[in-house]
Amino acid sequence: MTAYLDKIQTPEDLRKLSLEELPELCQELRRFIIEQTAEHPGHLGSSLGVVELTVALHYVFDTPNDKLVWDVGHQAYCHKILTGRKDQFHTNRCYGGISGFPRREESEYDAFGTGHSSTSISAVLGMAMASKLKGDKNRNHIAVIGDGAIGGGMAFEAMNQAAYRDVNMLVILNDNKISIDQSTGAMSKYLLTLTASPAYNRFKNRIWNLFTFKSKSSNAITRFFSKLGNGIKGYLLGGSNWFQSLGYRYFGPADGHDVIYLVKTLQSLKRLPGLQLLHVITVKGKGLDAAEHNQTTYHAPGKFDPDTGEIIKPEIGVQPPKYQDVFGHTLLEIARKDDKVVGITPAMATGCSMTIMDAEFPERVFDVGIAEQHAVTFAAGMVTDGFTVFCNIYSSFLQRGYDQVIHDVALQKLPVIFCIDRAGLVGEDGATHQGVFDLAFLRSVPDLIISSPRNEHELRNLMITAYSNAKANGLPFVIRYPRGRGQLCDWHNEPRQIAIGKSEMLREGKDLLVLSLGPLAAQVSKAFQQLESDGITPAHLDVRFLKPLDEAILLELAERFPVWMTVEDGTEKGGLFSAIAEFLEDNGLHQIRLLHAAIPDRFISHGDIPSLYKEVGFDVDSLAEKMREALQ
Repeated sequence: MTAYLDKIQTPEDLRKLSLEELPELCQELRRFIIEQTAEHPGHLGSSLGVVELTVALHYVFDTPNDKLVWDVGHQAYCHKILTGRKDQFHTNRCYGGISGFPRREESEYDAFGTGHSSTSISAVLGMAMASKLKGDKNRNHIAVIGDGAIGGGMAFEAMNQAAYRDVNMLVILNDNKISIDQSTGAMSKYLLTLTASPAYNRFKNRIWNLFTFKSKSSNAITRFFSKLGNGIKGYLLGGSNWFQSLGYRYFGPADGHDVIYLVKTLQSLKRLPGLQLLHVITVKGKGLDAAEHNQTTYHAPGKFDPDTGEIIKPEIGVQPPKYQDVFGHTLLEIARKDDKVVGITPAMATGCSMTIMDAEFPERVFDVGIAEQHAVTFAAGMVTDGFTVFCNIYSSFLQRGYDQVIHDVALQKLPVIFCIDRAGLVGEDGATHQGVFDLAFLRSVPDLIISSPRNEHELRNLMITAYSNAKANGLPFVIRYPRGRGQLCDWHNEPRQIAIGKSEMLREGKDLLVLSLGPLAAQVSKAFQQLESDGITPAHLDVRFLKPLDEAILLELAERFPVWMTVEDGTEKGGLFSAIAEFLEDNGLHQIRLLHAAIPDRFISHGDIPSLYKEVGFDVDSLAEKMREALQ
């Protein structure tokens, strides 16, 4: 039943409802999100937690004229439904459908694209400063930051800068105590202190609301009570309020699931000038018991029963493991043999399966929160004192630690082992998360070893190789592998060390040489089967190491094959194709014709992997056809 929701196409329709009707609308929204994501999987828990907050924001503020930015973007399902995309919501994250994150080209209500965390305050500060410079005093600027993103360094930088600018800006801290895994660090503990203090909450409920919200504009009386309240808060909490110390007027903690209270609070804050921070307490997964009690699993649970919350697992028999699990089990095996092996991850312990090692050696696993830059340099620091560090970061998130890879690791030749998860196309999360740039942006960095396994056995082999390299004080070592399942059910081989820079000939052939890097080797092998009926038998080289290249075998193969084709799940500019082209040029091998299959020079949107493979030419038919064309 969506009697209220069916009337809403834009926030203007929402504002026609009475205040008393809003709780029922929230119930309809929550049920709609549950039913839709049960059948069309997406980020469930975060969006369930902000239903009342989303309704209140669009009810009070004049969006899209008022600028509203969601951070992290997977809180924004309710926002999308209320801003004209309810009838399209069944296409959420589907190929050709709406994005799972705010996207400027999708709607005027999406003020800023937010697929990565901790960006909202910076973006909103920029918008607020732009409005000020234009003399526009009739626009509000709101950043909603949640899911642990307040602990990201960029958020701190923005808050610090905003404190020195005379702008009108509201930061809403959606505090649900969790990002994907449980939030970590001092900020998380500090927020818990703010929300758990009985003395503070008694003070807030009885006095603070009375004095702060009485006046429509700042005056001597309200400033006096503000200072008095701040002093009492500091006394009750045993210290100064950190947000107030930066120059923000702090309000809260507020119940994030009382929509009427939120509306009244936001209406009062809307009238106040300057920097404000509203601290809202929400429950991730609110309204679905299973999601409330298992918040990590129900962050993005896949298909589930909308009534019970039970996750629906398809019966498809024995499957290969996920690459992340192979990493996790292999890391544990190595850690059992060496007590100076540690693991570091920025808020992705479950996503990268470092939880496997954490269960046995919690003192040697470090989840540093949403802080990729810190994770890289923290790893470098540990390496300087004799530890072997496996630093696991998703490909698209390592972009945020690029300077640290260059300056703090490679420049100092510190053998940090970077295990880059979610490399290549990741699917439904779309352009913000496609891990397609790492090969290009890392290859230009001196003193890096860059590798990619074609299957689970190779991943284990490369991890052992990287470990041995680190123990010998070698160079920094990159291992990048994809999201999802591998190819081998019998994956638990006895790992062996590989010669660094050594490729492997997987198939002898004639006429055409295919050079693949990483797991697309399997697609290449399938394409070969289509070519057999045409009498075409290409040779297949697993390059294995993008850096250093196996130049000896390449020179040998140059004498045998006049046509080469590279295949890689990275961008066509800067990766394997570029490396081979440079090799041929440097060695004067101009007679060789070079073709490639790679990610084209544009951002790839969201969708299922088969659809995306077909779009970029990684499906078997496209690969086989390109090989035929190469020989024409």
